[in-house]
Amino acid sequence: MWAGALWKHPKAITKSGLQHLAPPPPTPGALCSEPERQIRSTVDWSESATYGEHIWFETNVSGDFCYVGEQYCVAKMLQKSVSRRKCAACKIVVHTPCIEQLEKINFRCKPSFRESGSRNIREPTFVRHHWVHRRRQDGKCRHCGKGFQQKFTFHSKEIVAISCSWCKQAYHSKVSCFMLQQIEEPCSLGVHAAVVIPPTWILRARRPQNTLKASKKKKRASFKRKSSKKGPEEGRWRPFIIRPTPSPLMKPLLVFVNPKSGGNQGAKIIQSFLWYLNPRQVFDLSQGGPKEALEMYRKVHNLRILACGGDGTVGWILSTLDQLRLKPPPPVAILPLGTGNDLARTLNWGGGYTDEPVSKILSHVEEGNVVQLDRWDLRAEPNPDAGPEERDEGATDRLPLDVFNNYFSLGFDAHVTLEFHESREANPEKFNSRFRNKMFYAGTAFSDFLMGSSKDLAKHIRVVCDGTDLTPKIQDLKPQCIVFLNIPRYCAGTMPWGHPGEHHDFEPQRHDDGYLEVIGFTMTSLAALQVGGHGERLTQCREVVLTTSKAIPVQVDGEPCKLAASRIRIALRNQATMVQKAKRRSAAPLHSDQQPVPEQLRIQVSRVSMHDYEALHYDKEQLKEASVPLGTVVVPGDSDLELCRAHIERLQQQEPEGAGAKSPTCQKLSPKWCFLDATTASRFYRIDRAQEHLNYVTEIAQDEIYILDPELLGASARPDLPTPTSPLPTSPCSPTLRSLPGDAVPPKGEELIEAAKRNNFCKLQELHRAGGDLMHRDEQSRTLLHHAVSTGSKEVVRYLLDHAPPEILDAVEENGETCLHQAAALGQRTICHYIVEAGASLMKTDQQGDTPRQRAEKAQDTELAAYLENRQHYQMIQREDQETAV
Repeated sequence: MWAGALWKHPKAITKSGLQHLAPPPPTPGALCSEPERQIRSTVDWSESATYGEHIWFETNVSGDFCYVGEQYCVAKMLQKSVSRRKCAACKIVVHTPCIEQLEKINFRCKPSFRESGSRNIREPTFVRHHWVHRRRQDGKCRHCGKGFQQKFTFHSKEIVAISCSWCKQAYHSKVSCFMLQQIEEPCSLGVHAAVVIPPTWILRARRPQNTLKASKKKKRASFKRKSSKKGPEEGRWRPFIIRPTPSPLMKPLLVFVNPKSGGNQGAKIIQSFLWYLNPRQVFDLSQGGPKEALEMYRKVHNLRILACGGDGTVGWILSTLDQLRLKPPPPVAILPLGTGNDLARTLNWGGGYTDEPVSKILSHVEEGNVVQLDRWDLRAEPNPDAGPEERDEGATDRLPLDVFNNYFSLGFDAHVTLEFHESREANPEKFNSRFRNKMFYAGTAFSDFLMGSSKDLAKHIRVVCDGTDLTPKIQDLKPQCIVFLNIPRYCAGTMPWGHPGEHHDFEPQRHDDGYLEVIGFTMTSLAALQVGGHGERLTQCREVVLTTSKAIPVQVDGEPCKLAASRIRIALRNQATMVQKAKRRSAAPLHSDQQPVPEQLRIQVSRVSMHDYEALHYDKEQLKEASVPLGTVVVPGDSDLELCRAHIERLQQQEPEGAGAKSPTCQKLSPKWCFLDATTASRFYRIDRAQEHLNYVTEIAQDEIYILDPELLGASARPDLPTPTSPLPTSPCSPTLRSLPGDAVPPKGEELIEAAKRNNFCKLQELHRAGGDLMHRDEQSRTLLHHAVSTGSKEVVRYLLDHAPPEILDAVEENGETCLHQAAALGQRTICHYIVEAGASLMKTDQQGDTPRQRAEKAQDTELAAYLENRQHYQMIQREDQETAV
């Protein structure tokens, strides 16, 4: 409903658009004397909640435009720069001192509830549009189909558009496009109407006023008796009541966001949901948890929940649903904002949120399939047979959680997680970056390996699964870690049970079959887990009785503790209802008229650099112009992106020399490239590697498919590469310029060194193909790789690592330095990563006896030193495992 006064006055519509009818502007002196009103950044659920209240967040939006207009802008009057605020629900921007002016001109935000007045509260009502003036508007006018002229400065007083902050319809601000009758017409709530909770469902109740004290006491006593029967939540009075109007077509959604998950992602994504939905269906979990909201909305039919956070956030919500015993329990979808996100990966929601538009996420939640998830009870009691000598003062008799959704484990991995948690609690300021956290994990893992704290795990446990004693088998295996796994994923995406089809002696692994997978890990299999390996498959079972004879580190869904000698029973608790992201079968824009999918598609592949993507991903046309053609692939018409990836990578392998029309650029694809959706949203966005099997090629591309290559140079940094519109043969790397006579003399080594020194990648590549020796050294025994590192050329380094013999990695110059020593001393983190992953030794020392890690320490790059130390430990573990195997 439009809350501004201007819509009640038809004369307010002028040739230049809709103008505010407002009182005369205040004087600066009057402004200073008025008390400041509280600026809210959260939804107010109290009795005193203001109807149509804005939800303000600080913003650094460009331009000086202020929604109150130049005539009433306080910042304009005071002639000074002040902070700006943006309403997340209706997206207007004002200067902070101008917020009170909005109230004076009677402009309110879209109403998120309705008042309980004298009219019958059961009377059906509808939602009216909430029209807002826009000085900037994307898209096209709903009436005439033409775009909106953009005004970027405050001095342009013209309003270019009028749009509804509920349904997002937009019109030109002129009578020919926006008619008066549209002001009061009902609003459809837009494309996401099925998941939006209408404000007409949310009723603000008035607290009953009793005049007689005796009546108050009697009712209070009666109220207490009823409350004791109903439970503490059902009997308590709330200012807001939810009165839904059920419809089989609706799937109302509650969004719970953990702002602490995923760095600052949670805090930012709240604002997007407040724009697309009713603000009263979006909840910040740091403001009290999910229980109050779930209790309030418990009678809403077809309710769905979106948990925005890590696996711990999902577990929190599922446990709350257990407590409330909602019938039927609402299915839970996941927007992964954490670090591990193994449950999210299992249900096809991916390993982490990148930049997919919130509008697409809402569509996925609405269209997702409802599935079941096993949840497992954990019951621990002290082991009466454990002697007093086995007591540990730091151990506890209670588990951190009494139910798990992902896994329960004990041994090495739990010890590492426990060390991390204890250190973070003691010194939280030292764990403020994901890189440092990973380095701490790696260092703790190596220390635990050296100490061998988990090597005797098998001697102190007894495992009985479905009545079968597995202890002898475990003692033969001598594992340092045992995992009881409910879902296929573990430890940030690994598959410890193995990939489907690899375990012929067992039933396929499922998250809804009532069975747990029991897996043992040695240090060798733990190391192999990160590169596609798996543990020792012990059994699949419905019930576990685990007995420990001493204090052992354990973890429940990532929550660790040191558990005293105990007897632990694991059994199926119940099944949670979840939403699994569905594979979209809808015809793509290529076939929007429902034409049959062709047998084969011939699609041009173009790649985009990270620099260009970050700068231009909101402008499709400019980003397309900045892309670099890679080649053409021919794929089946019903291919998903997983199959298309194989064709694109084969495109690079067909011609290892990179020649031919299929490879117009010299640079190879990096291993971290990903697909870009260029069709289904108003801007480009990345597709998670784990979700490629859910998307068809025809859904994200028309006649050209775009991929993001994070290691490709941006358009502004590619002086030697052809632009997309330039003829390919003019490139210095083109096949016509590379061809040399068969009897040509191989290039001299000095030419190769000069190309490496000058960072002339294409020249180096041309000389190599003409027969140049990539192992050539200069007078100081410096290799081409030494020279490439000294100039910081990532392209040349990658090329040499891909094409030169492996001996180049550990080749030393006169002073005993390898290229890794040099890169560490210069603080070149990316190049160090390239060289280490290629297999360079981290134990080699120079003439001063320094390893690459010590060179990084001397350069005062502590994070790089920590990374090198971690990889050095890993190499030592690998070497020890190899020696043990021999």
